[in-house]
Amino acid sequence: MRYQFMTAALAVTTALPFAGPAAATDLEVTHWWTSGGEAAAVAEFAKAFDATGNHWVDGAIAGSGGTARPIMISRITGGDPMGATQFNHGRQAEELVQAGLMRDLTDLAARDKWAEIVQPKSLLDGCTLDGKIYCVPVNIHSWQWLWLSNAAFEKAGVPVPKNWNEYVAAAPALEKAGIIPLAVGGQPWQSSGAFDVLLTAVGGTDTFLKVYRDKDAEFAAGPEVAKVFKAADDARKMAKNTNVQDWNQATNLVISGKAGGQIMGDWAQGEFQVAGQTAGKDYTCLPGLGLNEVIATGGDAFYFPLLQDAEKSKAQEALAEALLDPKTQVAFNLKKGSLPVRGDIDLKAANDCMKKGLDILAKGSVMPWTDQLLSQDTQKQKEDLFSEFFAKPDMTVEEAQKRFADIVASAD
Repeated sequence: MRYQFMTAALAVTTALPFAGPAAATDLEVTHWWTSGGEAAAVAEFAKAFDATGNHWVDGAIAGSGGTARPIMISRITGGDPMGATQFNHGRQAEELVQAGLMRDLTDLAARDKWAEIVQPKSLLDGCTLDGKIYCVPVNIHSWQWLWLSNAAFEKAGVPVPKNWNEYVAAAPALEKAGIIPLAVGGQPWQSSGAFDVLLTAVGGTDTFLKVYRDKDAEFAAGPEVAKVFKAADDARKMAKNTNVQDWNQATNLVISGKAGGQIMGDWAQGEFQVAGQTAGKDYTCLPGLGLNEVIATGGDAFYFPLLQDAEKSKAQEALAEALLDPKTQVAFNLKKGSLPVRGDIDLKAANDCMKKGLDILAKGSVMPWTDQLLSQDTQKQKEDLFSEFFAKPDMTVEEAQKRFADIVASAD
């Protein structure tokens, strides 16, 4: 459903101007980073903000973005805004901005030359509406990764796959060894995201863009996308015995060797690090499922609700600056498993998987992701479809593809 802002004004007037150094004050920051790796990463932001003399009041909301976003939006539209809140890059806060509920950061962005340091440019474009900047990009998260347990494949007596096709071929050996081939949790966004990764890897970047950027419903119903649905059918058969809900629970199945692998964004890397595992030794990462090495410029940004408290407004500016500080960018992204948005910092400490991502980024092999191309209404329809597809093996690929094409036809 679409969020309606019948009370857009909420006594909000013009944006408060940016002032000098922030006075010490508490600032509540809401986010959905609650797994082990995520908590370690967000602690770096809190530490950096507290170093300004202010205090980060943690407003973590357990579950996922799908659980947290409605709560965040309800608070903002209901007149109880937090000091800052996380959303994904793209259109998730679009209506809040249009309703005049979010702070304009254009002056701060110009003063600190964000346009020169934030890379790629599309990240800042995603924060821009009608020529004004409303958010601070903090990382680049890409969905296009396959995480594999080296121990699981050793137990099954087969080599660690180098691509999706080899992985599917190895599934019977994994099952024979009592290992779940593919871990996919029950949250709808996980199955939907896995399909989108397959759409890019199996179908190719052009196929992904024809479907989600061009919204070509006829193409979505055609033979190129049918190949992707065949791969998705393989995936749901491999995932049938996962029996966990949260994404990090599915990641932990890979970490423990109970599952062979997981299609998940690079935030999964934080969980491997917390577990003390080493990339290349304990686990293998395949960008683009080993078929199409490309990085989608998804990720996270912070928005700042418009407040009438002058001191909290100053603290918002201090937080915005801290989020893009070079040292903070390094510390946060190393623990989060994501890539920094600053193009001028050195990540010597990056592990093998992060280096793969940085190399792909350096080559310019980037693309937009669904959060940037689709409304939240369309995203929700897509999530509902693929949640059902993965949960119901009797749904045919033909039926699923037809429903998918219908969603694309009405996408906005």
